[in-house]
Amino acid sequence: MEISEFTEVLIEAKDEKGMTFAQLGDLLGRSEMWTAALMFGQAQATDQEADKVIEALGLEEDKEAFKYFLTSFPSKGLGPVVPTDPLIYRLYEIMQVYGFPFKAVVHEKFGDGIMSAIDFSMDVEKEEDPKGDRVKVTMSGKFLPYKIW
Repeated sequence: MEISEFTEVLIEAKDEKGMTFAQLGDLLGRSEMWTAALMFGQAQATDQEADKVIEALGLEEDKEAFKYFLTSFPSKGLGPVVPTDPLIYRLYEIMQVYGFPFKAVVHEKFGDGIMSAIDFSMDVEKEEDPKGDRVKVTMSGKFLPYKIW
């Protein structure tokens, strides 16, 4: 997936205003992850939500273009490679949709680095739900900052 020019401007404006995804999410009544997904074109805002983002980020000059981007059907996905196992595909699909937003939130909270897949744990729990049981996945990986030399 190519990062949209709209996304680049939205993230730059967010950073210039010193705002976090969590703060924007609070403004919208949404989670920080959903808000980050919105900024990456991976979620769809209502007209009212788009207006709030545009105003908060001071992008009124190009309001109609940004409103169109934020309220259009999202284009989800990172690339054409698709796993064939259905369960693995779903995890891949989650990363297609939330990969860039996840990365942005991690960087915002920790700095430039990665989550270790070596010093890592993952828990899967079953949550019973009358509408259909749910899979709860908890991942915990050590943060590894990139070395500056």
